[in-house]
Amino acid sequence: MTIEICCDGSCIGNPGPGGWAAVIQEDDGSPRVLSGGEPHTTNNRMELLAVIRALEALDPETPALVLCDSRYVVNGINVWIQGWKARGWKTAAKKPVKNADLWKRLDALRAARPAVRFDWVAGHAGHPGNERADQEALREAEFQAGAAPTPSWRR
Repeated sequence: MTIEICCDGSCIGNPGPGGWAAVIQEDDGSPRVLSGGEPHTTNNRMELLAVIRALEALDPETPALVLCDSRYVVNGINVWIQGWKARGWKTAAKKPVKNADLWKRLDALRAARPAVRFDWVAGHAGHPGNERADQEALREAEFQAGAAPTPSWRR
């Protein structure tokens, strides 16, 4: 059985306080939510970190479909990464790849998990897992900004 993982990142300002979240649909249908944040980051870093943390929590043999509303993440892992690696982590314009530290982590996780696929899902379009990931990532960003009370899972 393929499990579904919905990932999202959020940033208040860019850069600014950020949050990430992953919603993993367990075999029994219940969602497992992973989330966290950083006080000063970018939205793209939070999008990538959500996927990384989800894959780290996944057994390497588990087939999974990662759904993400970030074309940056989905195109990066499915299309651009092979060129970046071939060029020594440089873009086609010969500039360093932004967030290369996280892309390298994600690349290693994906290599160890051949049964994981990545696909894009439209954000704010009613997909329950994506909507939940979006809410949790925003809550983490707000917590990092001091605009939200400490979530119960952080007490």
